[in-house]
Order: sequence, then C-alpha cells, then structure tokens
Amino acid sequence: MSIGKVILGQLVEKLTVILGLMLTWQYLDRMKYLFFSIVIFFNCGPNVPDFDEDVAFDYLLAQCEFGPRNPGSDGYYAALDFMITELEKYADEVILQDFSYQEQRFKRKYDLTNVIARFNPDSAFQTMISCHWDTRPWADQEENRQDRNQPIIGANDGASGVAVLLELARIMAETPPPIGVNLVMFDGEDMGIPGENETYCQGSRFFAKYLPIPMPYEAINLDMVGDKQLHLPIEKYSLEFHPELVRYLWKRASKMGLDAFDMTPQYAIYDDHVPLYTIAGIPAIDLIDFKYPNPYANFWHTMDDVPENCSEESLNQVGRLMVDYIYNRENQNW
Repeated sequence: MSIGKVILGQLVEKLTVILGLMLTWQYLDRMKYLFFSIVIFFNCGPNVPDFDEDVAFDYLLAQCEFGPRNPGSDGYYAALDFMITELEKYADEVILQDFSYQEQRFKRKYDLTNVIARFNPDSAFQTMISCHWDTRPWADQEENRQDRNQPIIGANDGASGVAVLLELARIMAETPPPIGVNLVMFDGEDMGIPGENETYCQGSRFFAKYLPIPMPYEAINLDMVGDKQLHLPIEKYSLEFHPELVRYLWKRASKMGLDAFDMTPQYAIYDDHVPLYTIAGIPAIDLIDFKYPNPYANFWHTMDDVPENCSEESLNQVGRLMVDYIYNRENQNW
C-alpha cells in the first residue's frame, strides 16, 4: 500500500469524525430548540390549580359534626352559618335566597335558604356548579323500621357536594377563574315523597323561577359524589339537556385518569339539574353515583350514610375535574 493511500485514508477518517460531530451538534441544537418550544407551549397554557382532597374531606367532616342537617334542626342552622362564613372569606359576592315550603309528608312549613357564591361576576361567560346542602329528614330506606323516622347524617347525600364546592371556593379565591363561576348550594332538595318528583328539589325549583344571578350558560350539579366505591356513569337526562358538556367532561375525565367516570348512560335521575333545565332553560347536567355503595347494598337514605363510607379520593376525582373545567372552559367552542 502506498503512503498516499494511507494519508488519504487517515484524512477520510478525520473528516468523517468531524462531520459526525457537526451533525451531532446540529441534532442537539435542534432538540434543544424543540425542548424549549415544548416548555414554552405548556407554560402558556392555563394555570390549573390543585384540588386538595384533604381540605375537601375536612369540609365533609365539619358538616357531619353538626349532626343531621334537615330543615329546622340545630345542625341545619349550624351548617348554614358555617357555609356562609366560609364563602364570605373567598367569594366576590355571597347571595342568600330565602323561600318557604310546606313538606307534604307531615305538612310542616319550613323557611329555607339557597346559598350562592359568585366569582368573577363581571365576566361575559357565566357558568354554575351546584349541589344540595340539606339532608334527608327521614331514613325511609332503612332496613330497621324503628329508624325510618330518624334524620340521616348525609355524609354522601348532602355533605359531599358542599365539600367539593367549598374547596373550589378556596381555590378560586387564590387563583381567580378566567370565567364567571357561580357556586350554588340548594336547600330543600331531600324533603320529598318517593314517586312524587314535584315534592323534591324545592331549592332548585325556586332558584330556576326567580334567578338571583344572570342567566348561566350551563350548569353542573354534584350529588352523592363521596362514595368510597365511586362510580359515575352518564345520567340520561344530562345527555338530553347538554350532550356536548357531558361528552367533554367524561372524555376529559378519561384523559386525566379519573377511573370513577363511566361513559355508559345508565339511569335517569330526577335531581336539581331537572328544574334548572325545564323551568329556567339552563342546559344542566348531573354528576351522581346513585348506587351507594354499589348495586348489591344500599346506604342511600339510611343511617349508614356516614363519613366512614366516604373517601378523600372520591372527592378528589370530582374536584379535579371541576377545577379542570373552570380553568379550561373558555378554550372550548361547542
């Protein structure tokens, strides 16, 4: 082999190394650009706060410590004062909507109060998230006949929705929402006679007839969302009243890994979302786990509706989705 060929071979090797280094640096430079582009993209998105499940569960416990919160009871008035005190710390405006109703079982008349907390009230886009705060006056689904006239604690059916809304209020006070949000706690939801829908949901009926806030674009109602075995299929009236919002929320839940949400429509429940739609014309949906705790047992309207049968994680799944909705809703067009 000639010396010229050896030198040429060495030169080719060096050029190959140099070219490889140049390509490597170009690749790294491009990857660096791509990395920072991704960081900038995500940092420009909405600032979505964290939902604190422990704070929410403490709110659930605080309500239950007042005892049953059926209208007229000591626990009822203590819970009302508690909610007002908490919301006045956080909201831009708190509205008390008073009304009266004579329940149809014992024909007793009660003075009742819907509680409304407003955030970013000047926003052109207004939504609402609601629940009921009263508890069932009678454990009429209790197996033990002697307990059927006793009021229930209502940890899930009453306290769970309020717990989520109070934590949302705390979050929005720290991180103001980009849209108008109205948190509404309905009274008189659970004083009805089974089979007579018109005797239920008195607070939402009154609210829908005499709107104390500007007409919301849509509404989400939360009911019985604290069950330890949380399972949230699509409620059928919701799919009729606002299918776009239903599909959006359940798809978001899937992307967020919130496994309590089930895309299957399973039952139609007469709940507070129904008067909102049928009386006021507000497209409203319901997040409800009606099989409490599961299809094989029942704690609903019994003495077993207590904090021990609820969980922080269940409140967290619903709360996280509501936070995501609040801080991303303005980017959705339906």
